[in-house]
Formats: sequence, structure tokens, C-alpha cells
Amino acid sequence: MCCDIKTVTQTLLQNVVQRQHQPSNSCQPTSGRTLNMFKPSQFLLLGQQLHHSPPAKPIRVLAGVATALNPTKTYTSLVPPPRHFKNNIAVHHRRNIHLTRSQQNPLNTMAANKEYRLLCLENPLLDIQAFGDEALLNKYGLKANDAILAEEKHLPLYEDLLNNYDAKLIAGGAAQNTARGAQYMLPSNSVVYLGGVGDDKYAAILRDAVKKAGLRVEYRVDPKEPTGRCGVVITGHNRSMCTELGAANHYDLEHLKSPEVWKLVENAEAYYVGGYHFTVSPPAIMELCKQAAEHNKPFILSLSAPFIPQFFKEPLDASAPYWDYVIGNETEAEAYADSHDLGTKDVKEIAKALANLPKVNEKRKRVAIITQGTEPTIVAVQGEDKVSEYPVQEIAKEEINDTNGAGDAFAGGFCAGILEGKSLEESVKMGQWLAKLSIKELGPSYPFPKQTYPGSN
Repeated sequence: MCCDIKTVTQTLLQNVVQRQHQPSNSCQPTSGRTLNMFKPSQFLLLGQQLHHSPPAKPIRVLAGVATALNPTKTYTSLVPPPRHFKNNIAVHHRRNIHLTRSQQNPLNTMAANKEYRLLCLENPLLDIQAFGDEALLNKYGLKANDAILAEEKHLPLYEDLLNNYDAKLIAGGAAQNTARGAQYMLPSNSVVYLGGVGDDKYAAILRDAVKKAGLRVEYRVDPKEPTGRCGVVITGHNRSMCTELGAANHYDLEHLKSPEVWKLVENAEAYYVGGYHFTVSPPAIMELCKQAAEHNKPFILSLSAPFIPQFFKEPLDASAPYWDYVIGNETEAEAYADSHDLGTKDVKEIAKALANLPKVNEKRKRVAIITQGTEPTIVAVQGEDKVSEYPVQEIAKEEINDTNGAGDAFAGGFCAGILEGKSLEESVKMGQWLAKLSIKELGPSYPFPKQTYPGSN
């Protein structure tokens, strides 16, 4: 039976991953001449500037939030674009705002160019990471190496890190990191990510971070709840993570089924869902499951954390017949075995059990993948007795910077391989390669300039 997320063990956050982010200060002014009367809540341009008429002090608008404007006052400025054309606005030099060809008919163009072929769903977080000390930990009652959900006393931590420490801002949340990883390995405009954020400055920062990674996001914006945040205090080799889920915990089926988003669902060629989303909107997961099975598209699920099969067994099991690929690490696999009374801790046997669960779409054999850190990756295929092992390439200890999020990176590389039609073996190796890159970085991020997967030797 499902329970509220706040009753779950604090292992919730162990897979929360991070990526270095450098916010952009650029803000290009618009130059069109068409004017219209509008209120701030109606204006949706991202990263643009507005001017009063007659021109006055520039007002910066980010992520559709005109926080510097009076919400009840009407202003004269550029014509606001339709809701579903938020980004990449080109301004016509003669009269009107001109929409690019892909915006005039986005679905047709995406199909022609094979854009946004992978659609990912889970819980976006803005990770705010900084080096701290014992005094900072004591101030908020934090432990040096821990992961907790924020209480009232922890809420000032986020502003404290931003204002008083050299904080790095990272587009976090496990599946969002996987989405960034897949996009890292795929052609531009290959991946779109769904989740819930607030109507605040943290959402604006988050949008800017994913934009730099080349990831398209279609967030459900909650006007009442703040964007989910994870404050990360680093002391030596320890990390103390304190998370407020906020708007990420309020994603709903209505957003997924909205015309603009559902077009992306229909256009996608594969779906990836992080297991943390079972704590939020199982109905949204089931809609993607059914869409995948009906149209014979791969549905890829990550178990994400041990508490998912332990405390969210019912919605997890409801989705199981639709899994084409299921990914987990050895701890998550063992938790699944315990909660489902498999009577074994042997990862190979658990992989075979996962692979051979009843399946709706019989056109595809289910594949179960279990990662084991530096130990070989285990792969079982439905109906096959053989369980394959794929050794992990060694990496020198001095090159290891941060292993947190390596699993999300693996999933990103694996998804890229599946989407590109690579063999199962090659897709696993792509996942291992991206995970290896990730652990060399601070936080689960990927090196730039971008590196190219060399292929199997």
C-alpha cells in the first residue's frame, strides 16, 4: 500500500544528483514594433526584456514571471506569443513577431527532423551546492554525511548558500540528470523532460541551467508551491543534502494530457521514467506505459531507490507489465527481491525474475539491467536462460571526483543507445562510458567541451 513520501525513510535522496551550473547574465532586448496591451501574467517570453511605452527602465522577465511588474497594472509592449511558443522567438524586422517554422507546426517538423525522440518524466530539483563547515551544519542541525527532507527550520538554508557561499547551481533530480546525459550523447533537440516547478526565481535558474545543457523542458508551473530545491553542504568528502520537494510533488495527469505536452508524448519514440515519480503521480506514469505498449515504443523505468519497491510496491507493480527495460543497482534489486518475496539476494536471479514478469507488449522482450558500481553490469533478457555480464572499465582513484549520480549517467547513456538503435551490448557500454565521464566531475555532470563516444573497441 502506498504511503505519503514524508513517511518514507531518508534514503529518498541518496540518488539525487548534481551538476555544475554557471548562471547566464545575458539578456537580449527585443526589437519588434508591434505593440499590445498586456498584464505581466500574460507575458511568456523567456530571457527577454520589456520596455514601457514610452520607453522606461528595462524590466527583466525570466521563465514567464514578471516579478518586477505590478500584477494588476496593464502595460504596453510586444505582443505576447501563444502559450505553447515560449522559447526561441525570432522578431520580424518589419512589423510583427515572427515564429520560426518549427514553432508554426512543431509536431510536423519534429517528425521530419526526428526531434524530441526521448521523453523523460520525474521530479525536477534545483541543487544548490557549496563548500561549508561545521558551523554551517550546526546552524541548521545537519549531519556531515546525510540526506533528509527539509523541515521548517531548514528553509533559510537555500538563501544562505546563495547569498553567503560560492554556491553552484545544478539542474538536479535523478531523471533530469539522465535526460541531460542522454542529450549529451544524442543530436541536438533529442530529449524533452517533464516535471513540476514553482513560479519563482528558482524555476528561472533551473530553466537556464537545462537550457545550457541543450535539454528541452516542459514544466508544470505551480503558482502556490516553490520549486523543489536541494541544499548540498560539502565538508571534506562528506555531503549533507537537504531537500524540499515543493512543486515537484504536485505534478499531475492534467499537465501530461494538455494538448502541447501530449503532442510531445505522441511524437516521442521512447519513454524514460524515474522511480521517484511513483511518489507523485502514478496515473501519469500509467498513461505513458499504455502509450508505449499501444504504439510499440520502448518504455524504460529506473527503480531509483530501495524505498520505491519497499513502500510504493502497488503502483510499481501496476506499471511492471509495461516495462521494456528496467534499470536498478544491486541495492535496489535486493530491495525489490525482499518486498516481492523472491527468496534470493543473487543479482543474476533477481535480474531473471524482473525480466520474466508478465508483459503486455509481447512484441518486445523485457530486459533487466542491474549495475553494481565497479563490478560487472548484469543483463537478463525475457525468456533467455543466459544472464550476461559486462565488465566496467577501470578508472584510476585519483581521477574519481564524485560517484554520486553515476547510475543516472549510466541510464542516460543506455537510453541514448536504445534510441539510436544500438545493440543491447553497445547500449550498456554507452551507459558505462557516460557514467565513467560523470564520476570524474564534481556532481553528476558531464565534461565540456563535449566528448564523443568512441564506440566499442
